[in-house]
Amino acid sequence: MPEKSAPQKDRLLLVFRVSLWAKGVFALTEVVGGIAAFFATRQILVNVATWVTRDEFAEDPHDAVANFLLHSAETFSMGSRGFVAAYLLVHGVIKLWLIVGLLRERLWYYPVALIVFTLFIVYQLYRYAFTHSLWLLALTLVDLIVIGLTWHEWRALQRRATSDTWAVIATTNEK
Repeated sequence: MPEKSAPQKDRLLLVFRVSLWAKGVFALTEVVGGIAAFFATRQILVNVATWVTRDEFAEDPHDAVANFLLHSAETFSMGSRGFVAAYLLVHGVIKLWLIVGLLRERLWYYPVALIVFTLFIVYQLYRYAFTHSLWLLALTLVDLIVIGLTWHEWRALQRRATSDTWAVIATTNEK
């Protein structure tokens, strides 16, 4: 496979870092959402969904996304509230921990992140089999993209580490 040019490598690195920051923001909202879900009632969820979608409904009462959000809030099972809260909290905290390690370019975080993100995908697809939630499919698609970028950046870091090691050895041998 031909070597990528420097601008291509820089773009991929930028996309990787932006995706990590975006995933980090999303993970932080998962943590906050997980904490909030422990205390949320169905009425609170409906009120928030109504508030969030009010402008969309004013423009188009048949807006698919707004109707989906409102329907999701109205039919949210309070019996699954504990599961949702725990899942969001654990998922968010683990992702934040991994993202911090990846942004710090710690090599051992990369295989751990690849395994954990893959396990999240497996679980999300398992849950999808029961819920048919489009949110889970969207989250899975984002996770697949991040896995690909993580794999690419891990290999690039490994190559840089190897070439740096050989440069040190060559410099040492010259002395």
